[in-house]
Amino acid sequence: MVTIRPIPHALVPVDSEAAERISARNYDEFQGDREIWAAIQKTPESVLRITMAHCDVADPDEILDGDSPEALTRARASFDALTDSPLTVRRRRILFVYEIVDPTRPDTRQLGLGGMARTKEIRTEETPDGTIIRNEGVREPKARGRANLIEATRAIIGTVNNAVADERGALIGALEASADSREPDYEVSGAGDTIHRIWLVEEPGQIARLQKLLSDEPEAYVADGNHRSAAAAMLGHEDFLAVFFTASRMGIAPYNRLVRLDGAVRPRAVAGVVEDGFDAAEAPEAPFQPRVTHEIGLYSAAVGWRRLEPKPGTYDPADAAASIDHDIVQRTLFSGLGISDAGDARLTFVGANKDAAWLQAEVDGGRADLAVTLPAVTMRQFIDVCRQRRMMPPKSTWFVPKIRSGLVMALSDP
Repeated sequence: MVTIRPIPHALVPVDSEAAERISARNYDEFQGDREIWAAIQKTPESVLRITMAHCDVADPDEILDGDSPEALTRARASFDALTDSPLTVRRRRILFVYEIVDPTRPDTRQLGLGGMARTKEIRTEETPDGTIIRNEGVREPKARGRANLIEATRAIIGTVNNAVADERGALIGALEASADSREPDYEVSGAGDTIHRIWLVEEPGQIARLQKLLSDEPEAYVADGNHRSAAAAMLGHEDFLAVFFTASRMGIAPYNRLVRLDGAVRPRAVAGVVEDGFDAAEAPEAPFQPRVTHEIGLYSAAVGWRRLEPKPGTYDPADAAASIDHDIVQRTLFSGLGISDAGDARLTFVGANKDAAWLQAEVDGGRADLAVTLPAVTMRQFIDVCRQRRMMPPKSTWFVPKIRSGLVMALSDP
């Protein structure tokens, strides 16, 4: 079963106008600190001032170290100001219904149930029977950074995004009924012309009914926020802030790569590695963003766009993780070029908020040597990896639309 508990002490925007001013894209949607700095200049009241306090400086050349004491002090001061602001109000013992309206999927209504999930239900070596399944490794320094922020602010701002199968459709039916029963408490616009709506659930009977429906789910799968959940567990907290969306209503977009090569790697060597592991042909379009599993795009300034297909024997079809194109590319292409570690600094992971044309411009501008475009992982692939208890290839699932930070926050020290 999957447990959700009401947020004992929540901090929320007072209305839609306040939510527009406070909420922000998650920090991991940005391609670097300077992009975050620019976003803070445009929305100086947003929670980015807190979650990425090291970028809240007058000049981008003054950006601080992310986990420095000065940055954490700034985060605490900004969060204190937010809690005392007329833009926010406190609520006790609430769940929330979260809807994301995506104009690119007009016939899909994405709804989730938000509240506090249990850290003891995260499946780890210490809790092998946990029902919240991680599918990506956790890097201790990154989790520690999120933990330091929670300690400094005495609050949880970042929400963990989870998927549940909801095979009977009971949960989505209840969420739709709840949302249709009244106007949202507030709504905001988001990236890509999305709309994000929140209904606060305070009535004890309705809370109990929604808790029961989620508890009927045998397990949940972490879609975004492994490090945010790990941070709460690292601090010994019983709960972390989470939302559970029904898997059939969620979307996954491409997650691409830029590659910088050592000077010793010549174009002829790249061609040889490609020939060993792939069938290559001219791409059907340029720029080329594949949409079909086992079609891969490769761009270099010298050759242009090529379409690659993994040769038989480069992956095991029975292994859900090894069958994903991101893993095939890492093992077959990048390792052949001397980049065997997916965490190598020569690889840059680029989410779907940057398109193939942007990647090509990075190569043409000399900031990378290769662009690799990959098809989006399917929801079926994602769930199969989780059910096989394997790990997704690093940075392979870009869930869309992304949830926004600051729409509901949990106070750990009210």
